[in-house]
Amino acid sequence: MAQSDDVAISNDGKERIFLVVVDDSAEMKVALHFASRRAKRSGGRVALLHVQEPADFQHWVSVGEIMREENREAAEELLQKLSAEVADWSGRVPTYFLREGDRREELAKLLAEEPTISVVVLAANVSGGGPGPLISYMLDNSASQLHVPITIVPGSLSDEDILGLT
Repeated sequence: MAQSDDVAISNDGKERIFLVVVDDSAEMKVALHFASRRAKRSGGRVALLHVQEPADFQHWVSVGEIMREENREAAEELLQKLSAEVADWSGRVPTYFLREGDRREELAKLLAEEPTISVVVLAANVSGGGPGPLISYMLDNSASQLHVPITIVPGSLSDEDILGLT
């Protein structure tokens, strides 16, 4: 891996991008912190993917549009807040993707469309009942089609644990 201007460049000339899927789970923050630290140590960058569920209000189209816009504004506020944390942890402002649809399907589409993504970082579910729906989906349905590795970190890692690992 060649280094240029403190940016990690992979063998094919791309900047190293660590993608984190943003949701409301407790373990998402663990994935975000881990990815940020890895990006900092390798000179890469973090990218955030937020997928909002489609507004399901078909009786009045205008109400559905208002709901969609409110959801988008909330997602943008969340991404801005998380961007500040990522910048603190990694030293660089992240890029982000905002999409609408099924989170699992949109992640698979993004990975197929965006060759700049180097690694997907996910954190395992802390409440039991399996690793989590996104991890299960990616491993069951997409693993053979992925062109990037998936890093799965325990969702129970503390900040100190992450600092020790990265």
